[in-house]
Amino acid sequence: REKGLPVVNIAQPFKRSGLMLTCWKDTGITKVEDFRGKTIGVWFFGNEYPFLSWMSQVGIPTEGGADGVTVLKQGFNVDPLLNREADCISTMTYNEYGQVIDAGVNPDELVTFKYEEQGVATLEDGIYVLEENLNDPVFVDKMVRFVRASMEGWKYAEANAEEAAGIILDNDDTGAQNEAAQIRMMGEIAKLTAGSNGALDVADFDRTVATLLSGGSDPVISAVPEGAWTHKITDLALK
Repeated sequence: REKGLPVVNIAQPFKRSGLMLTCWKDTGITKVEDFRGKTIGVWFFGNEYPFLSWMSQVGIPTEGGADGVTVLKQGFNVDPLLNREADCISTMTYNEYGQVIDAGVNPDELVTFKYEEQGVATLEDGIYVLEENLNDPVFVDKMVRFVRASMEGWKYAEANAEEAAGIILDNDDTGAQNEAAQIRMMGEIAKLTAGSNGALDVADFDRTVATLLSGGSDPVISAVPEGAWTHKITDLALK
């Protein structure tokens, strides 16, 4: 919104963030302060903002050197950790962390830092629309039905992880997915959607804004966004 695109959050299926850093334990990393002098893989395209805000809050520079961290622009894979190009990488609890384990790494060899537990998590995987579309009754009706169906689907998947995994496999034309990984991912996703009925929790929004405002001299956003969310759709969809 700050850059002029009037997007509005109309629903928030995910209550918690799945983002975390996964590090090799043998690097000596046991706490955040140990990041100094290390190389950390970070996803960009928006995923870097929570990390940069986090480092700013704890006073760790992100320009490298013995006192700071060297940021490695990470692809959406776990290769930099497996190849020892990075001491830590960005992972999601439900996806890339499992990929590291599937590559033969013992969980005891790793240390993880969940953004939720560090108090720097931002909201993930909301449903957004353009503000002007909310003035169209036909569009609003479509979104009410879409959000209602989406949340029914998420809640069913939470309670029926194996069946949900089977649906994914039935619709996987690539043949690349496997049942065990899909069941594991649904189990982890269920931890993130649990506690949300689909309506945005304003306290979670405020926490996200506070995190993005706390980027030191170069925050992600410069002011609290106005009109960035609405309960208009969920009030109708979830009643």
